[in-house]
Amino acid sequence: MIGRLTGRIDYRATDHILIDVRGVGYLVFCSERTMAGLPGVGEAVSLYTDLVVREDLLQLFGFPTLVEKEWHRLLTSVQGIGAKVSLAILGTLGPEGVSRAIALGDWATIKAAKGVGPKTAQRIVLDLKDKAPAVMAMGGTLAQATGDVGDVIEPAVVAAVPANATAQADALSALSNLGYGMGEAAAAVAEAAGAAPEMDASELIRAALKLLAPKG
Repeated sequence: MIGRLTGRIDYRATDHILIDVRGVGYLVFCSERTMAGLPGVGEAVSLYTDLVVREDLLQLFGFPTLVEKEWHRLLTSVQGIGAKVSLAILGTLGPEGVSRAIALGDWATIKAAKGVGPKTAQRIVLDLKDKAPAVMAMGGTLAQATGDVGDVIEPAVVAAVPANATAQADALSALSNLGYGMGEAAAAVAEAAGAAPEMDASELIRAALKLLAPKG
């Protein structure tokens, strides 16, 4: 299994790039959002990858972070969701947007992606809602996971980990330690983070606790 590629871009198309890794070229398909953030031809790049194997086809899909790769893996596990639709969802919402929408059960936001109808969006939310907390928690370890990129690539090429992703992971962990269920904690953290993305962990915890407080 090819889990990550580090090399230099030989060619760019609208939906894929060719990465030269020490003389071997790999064709990697990416979402529009990822393509827009990649450097130009001849420059260094590092992407986490997912390999799709079929009887008549081998395709690599590339992602700037492990969280995005994990969402792609989960999205394509839903019945009727292929790699193309998964990339459309991630390209439209980004991994943080997908996490928030699924944690909140917001299928209408998922439906905004090209090729996703109401029934498909509802199925995605239903199938993956219980898995959203674990993916959101991954944000707390991304800095370590993306820190070692080898000596072939300049560190600036690797996608930066959003500060809010670590804050969300820390807030989710704190709420879980307070006895809240992972599902309800994830929904509260997602709602709070969506309202004020600049909040740090302690602010997110306070905001989430207000949302979780009994009404009335």
